[in-house]
Amino acid sequence: MSTSIGDAAPSFTLSSASGEQVSLAQFAGRPVVLVFYPGDDTPVCTRQLNTYNDDLSQFEALNAQVLAISAQSVESHQKFSTKHGFRFPLLADTDKAVAGAYGTLGPLGFPRRTVFIIDGQGVVRYAHRAIAGLTFRPVSELVDVLASLSR
Repeated sequence: MSTSIGDAAPSFTLSSASGEQVSLAQFAGRPVVLVFYPGDDTPVCTRQLNTYNDDLSQFEALNAQVLAISAQSVESHQKFSTKHGFRFPLLADTDKAVAGAYGTLGPLGFPRRTVFIIDGQGVVRYAHRAIAGLTFRPVSELVDVLASLSR
């Protein structure tokens, strides 16, 4: 199963680094930038999430919520988030059920770096799955997609 553009985004509820339960449904009516990343405190993931955090105001200006998901534990996310001061939730998908529902697991079961943009009605409007995972989608590209949703 692989979630594609035009599909209804699979719903989920996961524990965040703050210990709260976060569900996709709580952001109904506003766009969500859903970031699947392979691992806490790894070089590319750290660069990617810091870039999105540094430019969070660009997402907020379009009323978009950034959510980042990986398979590490809440405790791992707490350390990673505290170390870097992330201002968006890091969600723990320890059983990889959400990654599976979105089709972001690679052949060996490792999550691939993937970004989805889900509109306010819960429909996937953008999907990018990295093959090698050594790069990530720039903020400008994501902001352009978000801006096009509000036109």
